[in-house]
Amino acid sequence: MSKPINLQDVFLNQVRKDKITVVVYLTNGFQLKGIVRGFDNFIVILEAETKQQMIYKHAISTIIPAKEVQLMTEER
Repeated sequence: MSKPINLQDVFLNQVRKDKITVVVYLTNGFQLKGIVRGFDNFIVILEAETKQQMIYKHAISTIIPAKEVQLMTEER
């Protein structure tokens, strides 16, 4: 039996590996722009210029990448 795909992790890992700039919209309406440097079950580390920010996932509303993200590079 195969393990279910976690699209959130696949998406965040792909934008991290490809160094794709993202705009993160928070639930309070604030916008953050940068590159995802890391993530776990609770947080995302976003880097903009030389600053890093730790953002709690529960505060994130939407993440919009600057270009298309290839989620499935090969058939499973």
